[in-house]
Amino acid sequence: MHTDWLRRATTGLFAVVLLASRPGAAHVDYVTEDDGSGSSVTEFLMAVFSDPLNVALLVAGAVGVTVAALGWLRYGDHIEDVTVTRRTLRSYQPYLGWLLRLATGLPLMGAGFAGYYFSPIVTVEVRLIQVTIAFFLLFGLATRLAALAGLVAYLVGLATYFPALLHSSEYIAGFLGILVLGPGQPSADLLLRRLVVTDGTIMSRFRDVTTPADLLTRFGVEKGVAPLLIRLFLGFNFAYLGLVEKWLTPGRALQVVDKYDLTAVVPVAPEMWVFGAGLGELVVGLCILTGTFTRSAAGAGFIILTTTLFGLPDDPVLAHITLFGLTSALLITGSGPFAVDRTVIPALRDRIGRRSSDASETATPAD
Repeated sequence: MHTDWLRRATTGLFAVVLLASRPGAAHVDYVTEDDGSGSSVTEFLMAVFSDPLNVALLVAGAVGVTVAALGWLRYGDHIEDVTVTRRTLRSYQPYLGWLLRLATGLPLMGAGFAGYYFSPIVTVEVRLIQVTIAFFLLFGLATRLAALAGLVAYLVGLATYFPALLHSSEYIAGFLGILVLGPGQPSADLLLRRLVVTDGTIMSRFRDVTTPADLLTRFGVEKGVAPLLIRLFLGFNFAYLGLVEKWLTPGRALQVVDKYDLTAVVPVAPEMWVFGAGLGELVVGLCILTGTFTRSAAGAGFIILTTTLFGLPDDPVLAHITLFGLTSALLITGSGPFAVDRTVIPALRDRIGRRSSDASETATPAD
């Protein structure tokens, strides 16, 4: 009975998230041309909340999400599939560095050859810098130094092209994650490291050379902090796109709804489409940012990106690869330190009468 109830609640939650994350949740600047200044924030919000149907949908969605969250807290760990999924995802940890390198290096390489600077809306050709950094990242050679160079290049660009480059702030999460985690396997750096630590090799003569990993260790930076860094900037990116790009500048988002006739997909008002898309991104972003139901939020973010990929045929897919990789990374790592999943959520789970049977799972129970 409990399982049936949980299944119905989860199905309802999926439907709400899917509605909130339909293709209108794209980087709208990537698929529109003018500034979309025809609709003010006040007019937009009035159009949403003056319609009783919109209010009813929002209330029903909030109730559905709340019920599903409570059901997950109470019964989630009883499902063997969940336990096996978590265990399997954690087993992918050795490949995290490789995942982040691909997710950051591929779009950076594409940006260099396509003639834009990190974001498709910043059409500045800096091919040599971006392609070189991307090559080292993809090959896994001098990986941490390449990630540091990429981070500096992005921050310099952000200072010059602010706020346009905020659309691609996920690069910060990617570069920082690579800096902390290192190249992972497979990588050229790992091959060189094994040559260095093996007696009798030519490379063993360089065994005493200080590496970036040694410097990070001296400063107390451990690999376990990587999920936190990824969460902070990935969560910010989702929340920024939902709040600023959808709610505070609704004109261009309304153009997307009209351009792709999205009201024919789900028959609600265009304003409700934009508000729902922004709400979905904002909630996902805040959950990731605070480490609340981290794996579930990352999965919802992956759904948002996937619906965008298949729903908007002229959206630059390459620009979203980093987001795909980062949400996938959080599915593997869970929340990491300083997260609601490690503090408030366990207390809530205990309060509603559910204690985890696996002590190792209670450390990140809501992941």
